[in-house]
This record gives sequence, structure tokens and C-alpha cells, in this order.
Amino acid sequence: MKKIYYLLVVLLGLFAFSSCTDTIDPVIDSTMYKAPIFDALLPGTPLVLTKANATQVAKTFAWTRADFGYQSATTYVLQFDKVGNQFKTPLDVALTTQLTVPFTVAELNTKLLALGLPYGKASTFEARVYAYVSPLVNTLYSSTMTMTVTPYEVVIIYPTIYVPGSYQSASGYTSDWSPDKAPALYSVKSDNKYEGYVNIAADGSMFKFTKEQNWTTNWGDDGLDLKLDPNGKDIPASAGYYKMNVNLSTLTYSTLKTVWGVIGDATPTGWDSDTKMVYDKVAKTWSVTLALKVGGLKFRANSDWGLNYGDKDANLTLEEGGDNIAVAAAGNYTITLDLSKAVYTYNLKKN
Repeated sequence: MKKIYYLLVVLLGLFAFSSCTDTIDPVIDSTMYKAPIFDALLPGTPLVLTKANATQVAKTFAWTRADFGYQSATTYVLQFDKVGNQFKTPLDVALTTQLTVPFTVAELNTKLLALGLPYGKASTFEARVYAYVSPLVNTLYSSTMTMTVTPYEVVIIYPTIYVPGSYQSASGYTSDWSPDKAPALYSVKSDNKYEGYVNIAADGSMFKFTKEQNWTTNWGDDGLDLKLDPNGKDIPASAGYYKMNVNLSTLTYSTLKTVWGVIGDATPTGWDSDTKMVYDKVAKTWSVTLALKVGGLKFRANSDWGLNYGDKDANLTLEEGGDNIAVAAAGNYTITLDLSKAVYTYNLKKN
């Protein structure tokens, strides 16, 4: 009887072991994974986007289903990037569980401008899609698709705050302490961080920040500690052309007095020193006229590389730390720098 009992115990143990092993997750062979594949990898016909066709479908990106070797809830992310950037800083343009993403003309235009492509000019960009199911499973990337598209210009209205003060009338901004006439700071990423340039012509000036072109919501600095206080005290400033930054999430601000110049092997003094520019308070621009050679140049503040602007896309708009601005032909030029708007611009006019 004991032998029968022990035999039953052993058999039950084997059955339990077998039942447990049946619940172990299957081993997935990653070599069997299949990445998504775009329906068309050829560049195709170049697209010219126009505002008149803004609501029409410009392009539908479609791909095959990714295969991870088992049934799974798969998420797909469609990305754009500039040609040659190798998706080091891609722009995520869609997140979906579907296998298609249609873009209207307006939607595609917005994405391409956000990518930094110039408007009114044919540019090539790259697209890819990747699939993922879990941090524990390899992400699957498609091959790259290349497209040529000409975006159109869109006037973007950025979030804005204003800088009224006692300096306005003397500095080219009409009436003192007038928020509706004051220079603006812009949040180009809509992230509650504002930036802009303000000319303050006289010593002993004062200013504040306002949310709108009125005094309903305003900030000063009670402790002069670079921290903003609602309805706080006026902020003092000496004469200068200031780069101002405001973070409304942390209620902090900073100001940097700047004097602008150009530097580069296209300028008379090369990369050794700056050629100073002159500020015009009516035009609200910096300018200088000088002889340029074939080469490159950049704009620099305070004869220092801590703050400089170049042009990454050769589209007359500036980026901090951007590429050298090419001068293709020698001659006498008037160079203009405009830091008064949300997007900083420049112009090289051959005289």
C-alpha cells in the first residue's frame, strides 16, 4: 500500500511540473522578426504644396505589418529627418497602431516647416517608420524613403509676452509704459519659455513684463533676484540692447546686454576679430556696409562665441550656433541683422 501511495505522489509531482512548464513563455527567435516595409520606397513625383489645396490629401504613408514572431499590440512611429542627418535628431510626425497615416497638404506643410525645410524651395527629406511592442523586445525599423517637396510659407502666431517700460519713447517703441506698443518676447516652441531682443536707449530705465498688451497680468521683481513676482516692482536697466529670456513655468528671467558684429573669412579681419554693426532704432535692425570676399561669415555678440548666429539651411533665417553664411561673390555689401521678431533673419545686399 505504501508503494502505491509513493507512486501516486511521484506521478502527481510529474504532472505538476509538466503543468508549470506548459505556462512558460515561448522563446522568440529574433532572427525571424520582420520590420515594416513602406509600400513605395521610390522618391516618386516631387510634391509642390500650395495653400489653396490645404485641405486635400497630399500623401498617405503606408507600410506592411511588423512581425515579432507572436501576436502583439504593435505601435508604429513615423519619423522625418533631413537628408544626411541619419535620423540623429528625427521629428516624430505620427504615432499609430494602424498601417497608414494620411497627411493633408496643410498638415504635411506644417511638419516640413517644423523640420526646418525652407518654404518656396524644393527640398528633399527622409522618412522611416519603426515598430515596437515592449522595452524588452527589439524595435524594428523600416528602410528609409526619400521625398522631394516644396513647402509654402505660413505665418505662425507664437505665444507672446510684452516688455513695457519707461524706456519706450526714447528707444523707438512710441509711448512709455504702454504694453500695446511694447516690444515682444516669443515662445517659438510654445513651451512657456520666451525670448527676444529689446533696445533700451537711456540709463536709469525701468521695465516690467505683461502677459497681454494690457496690465491685467504683469510681473516685476521685488527682490531684484531675477525671480518674477506678480504685480512686482519695476525692474531697473541701464542703456543697452538686451537679449531677454523669461520662463513663466519657473517665474525666472535673464537679461544680456549685447553689441553685434560680423566675423568670418569673408570679412576684412577674417576670423580674428569682429566688424562692428550699428543699430537703427527706427528700423530696429543692426547693419554694416563693407567689402566682402568669397568665404563665410557669422553674427556674433560682444566679440565672443558664447552667443552667435548662423544659417543651417541657407534660407535667410538664423539659428544660434548655426552654420557659416556663404558669400559666393566678392563685392561691397550691406549686411542687415533683424532680431526684432520671433524668427531672427538677415540680409546680404550687394551694392
